[in-house]
Amino acid sequence: MKASVKYNVIYRHREKYSISEMCRIFGVSRSGYYSYVQRMDVPAKDLPLAEKIRECQAECKQTYGYRRVHIWLERHKIYCNPKTVLRVMNKYGLLSVVRRRRYVRYGEALHRYPNLLNRNFVAERPNQKWVTDISYIRTGQGFLFLSVIRDLYDNSIVAYKTSTQQTIHLVLSTLGAAKKKEKVTAELQLHSDQGFQYTSQAYFKLTQAYGITPSMSRRGNPYDNALAENFFSILKTECIHRTKISSFAEANRLIDEYIYFYNHQRIQTKTKLTPLELRCQSVA
Repeated sequence: MKASVKYNVIYRHREKYSISEMCRIFGVSRSGYYSYVQRMDVPAKDLPLAEKIRECQAECKQTYGYRRVHIWLERHKIYCNPKTVLRVMNKYGLLSVVRRRRYVRYGEALHRYPNLLNRNFVAERPNQKWVTDISYIRTGQGFLFLSVIRDLYDNSIVAYKTSTQQTIHLVLSTLGAAKKKEKVTAELQLHSDQGFQYTSQAYFKLTQAYGITPSMSRRGNPYDNALAENFFSILKTECIHRTKISSFAEANRLIDEYIYFYNHQRIQTKTKLTPLELRCQSVA
């Protein structure tokens, strides 16, 4: 039984029984009980703050969590502890109605794969080793998610897709575009991290259908998929972070232009060739 419940029982029977005796029977302290009684008057003290929070939530259509509400209050010259804001929001039913993201457990549909790549980032020919990952681009309309597949032979971007949501479909459509564009053989390894998209049943079925062998990083080890992360770093340094992107359309245009430049025109210092020049040499 919670202490607050015990204090409430004691309070209701305070006229009939000794408070000290009831505290002893329930195993709570008298000081704790009297502190509880004092807090019973708090709702009246909280009411002005609750009304301001209600005003804030009306403005934002009840999408703000307590941290954003706290910032809003400070902008209106109302200063209090963020935890107080959370307590009042809980008490008066003023919490955000936006559904929080949850980590989904797929049960038997959860697939994990051995780390076949094992940080051996050298490929002898195209379509032997691919790496894949998802990153996000901040825009004035929200986050745009970018999924890419990179070939470790020439570091080219084999396929990419964008979406305003980070879903399994984003990964599947990227893989479908890569399969449509490139010749895939049974020796192809596709390496990813342990994101839910890559452990899903749908991803498992598609790789099986395409005859691709999945490989997966060890948990919590970003270096296992460093070459996928490396491309995102290049993209953001040389393109995305050089401008303030206002919309999804603008972000998509910049991504299209940069990946074309990266594949066809950007010289790699190691080979002194562009990715597709190296790729064409191997085909020839």
